[in-house]
This record gives sequence, C-alpha cells and structure tokens, in this order.
Amino acid sequence: MTFELLATEGAARRGRLTTPHGAVDTPAFMPVGTRGTVKSLTPDDLREAGAQIVLANTYHLLLRPGHQIVRELGGLHRFMAWDGPILTDSGGFQVFSLAKLRKITEAGVEFRSDVDGSTHFLSPELSIEVQQALGADIIHPLDECLAYPASRQETERSLALTLGWARRSQAARAGGAQALFGIVQGGTWQDLRRRAVEETVALGFDGYAIGGMAVGEPKGAMYDLTELVAGLLPARQPRYLMGVGKPEDLVEAVARGVDLFDCVLPTRNARNGQAFTGAGPLTIKQAQYTRDPRPLDEACRCYACRRFSRAYLRHLFVSDELLAYRLLTLHNLHFFLGLVAAMRTALETGAFARFKARFFERDPVSFPDVSLDAERRPDPS
Repeated sequence: MTFELLATEGAARRGRLTTPHGAVDTPAFMPVGTRGTVKSLTPDDLREAGAQIVLANTYHLLLRPGHQIVRELGGLHRFMAWDGPILTDSGGFQVFSLAKLRKITEAGVEFRSDVDGSTHFLSPELSIEVQQALGADIIHPLDECLAYPASRQETERSLALTLGWARRSQAARAGGAQALFGIVQGGTWQDLRRRAVEETVALGFDGYAIGGMAVGEPKGAMYDLTELVAGLLPARQPRYLMGVGKPEDLVEAVARGVDLFDCVLPTRNARNGQAFTGAGPLTIKQAQYTRDPRPLDEACRCYACRRFSRAYLRHLFVSDELLAYRLLTLHNLHFFLGLVAAMRTALETGAFARFKARFFERDPVSFPDVSLDAERRPDPS
C-alpha cells in the first residue's frame, strides 16, 4: 500500500491511497458492508454511486459464514463480487457494543454469539488470522473501545490493553500485501491520546485509525480530539476516523486532516426512512410528503432522485415495501460519496474553506455527479 499527498489546504488533505485492488482518492467515505454486503445494494450499485472502497466486519464474518469458508472460496473480494479495495475492522467495536455478552481479559475477549448464543474467544492473533483469511486490503489490530464517560483509571487500563494487543497483532501478521493500521485510543483525555499516538506510531504501522469517537462524547470534544490526534500523526500516512459520522462531522474532520471515514448512518437511517439532502435530513414517512411531486433532493442525480417522487417513496415506506429501503439507501450513499467527492474537488482548486463555509450556511451545495463508472471518471491529479 502507498499513500500520496496531492494537495493540502490548512490541515485538510487531498490524497491517493493505492492498494492491491486499486486506488482510493481521499478524502473517502467507505460504505459499511458488515457481513460482506451493503444492505440492499449490489457491487454495481456501489460503483455507480461512487464507492471506491468498502468496509467489512471481522466479528460478523467470523461467526457467519466463517473465515475459513471465505478463504476456501477465494477470499472476500471474490465471495462478495467486489473487485475494489476492502477494509476490515478488528471486531473491537462489536466487543464494545455487545458489552452484556462478553468478558475482556489481557488474553482477549470471550463472548457469546448474538446469532446463536454459542461461546467464542477472540484474541489479537485470531483477529489478524481472520482478516488475513478474508484477504482485506487494510486490516486492524484488536482494540478496546470505551463508552463515554470513562474514568481516567479505566481509560489508562484500556489504553494499556489496546497497546499490548497492537504489539501482539503486529507479531501475528504473516507477511502478505495487506496494510495494517494502528488504532489510537485514549478516551477523552488529551494526554492519554498523546501517549497513544506516540506509542502506536513507534510500533511502525502502515496507517493510523482514530478510534473511540462518536460513542456519546460531546461533539466539540470529538472535534478537538480529532484535531489533536490527526495533527500528531505522521503526515505521509493515511488517517482514518472510525465510525464517523454525520455529513457535518465529515466536513469538520476533513478540515482537521482526516482522510478516511466509515459510518452506518447512510444505510441504517435509510431503513428508518431518513434521507440526507443538501438542505438537511428529510424523514420521508411524514404526512407532508403524501402529495409531494419533487425528488428527495433536486440537486441530486442518483437513480432514486431521477426517477421517483417524495410521494411515491413515502408510499413505499409506509407500505413496508422493500424498494423503499433500497432507493433511500442508494440516495443516502450517493449523498455521502458526493460530499467527499466535492471536498476532493475543493481541495484540488484551493477552495475548501469556501466550500466548508457554504456547507454550514446551507447555501445549497451542489455536489458533483459521481455516478460515472470508475474507468470514466476524470483523473483530478
């Protein structure tokens, strides 16, 4: 894996990440394909929406169908018919979210499956083994993500555990072309975040993820910590803010030097009837859209906005028709991917500060159409 900086404006960066399965222009948003699929969409849908890289989940693929089966069938790229880059998380966030079903020790995590209640043990070594079997382009060491608030004593204990697991994960990596990103934890304590950066960078990873954000902390704290950590990380390596976030979070984090993002919001909120638009979020089930002939977003060129009215989408949603979830998901991902594409364009032209100001003024920001096939997209460099 290589990473090249193509342009900067303040702390914001325009780059290109090159992996064995293709290049990723950054800043980039990764649709979440937890179980090897982005819910309701095909790989062709993702490409047409502008996706360059997707995220899959170690914990869930370990449970079903099992990493050995995926490896036997040619790896995750072939299994899910996605030929672009794939990033896998370590399972650490699922350890966090399944607090009632797990027990954490220095050796690893014992947990009960949320699928069938069976007991499993996930160690740093097994997490790396699973990710290597899946064949992801970018993998991560097992880490512990703390809920907010956490005491200093609890955060120090957790950070020591995460750093120890990072060392073991590095030792467990069995060569290959996969990039291993270190994860910076440390809760909301700035000195612990500084220590986490120092000790994680000293281990010499291929890139760095900022973990433990968007877990209940105030928005201002998340932005401040992101700025702190990003500013301390090596400039010539990619920076990934895990599990974030809302459109405004992406803009603020890019301004602070982040390159990669993932979040379930575009897909999860679509299944709950929320569409993201240039004018703000829209809840399609509301009665005000019963006779509304307009598209979700008149500036959007996604399939849903080109073909269907708000009235029709509301009808589908309140009727529990599966097409509603698919169309809203298509739209939301097109919005998120268009947003990061617009930020890339702004950075290339030295106009990021103006773009950011317009975005927060809600001066309708027209994102570029990113629904071209990857081969047809112009090379912005």
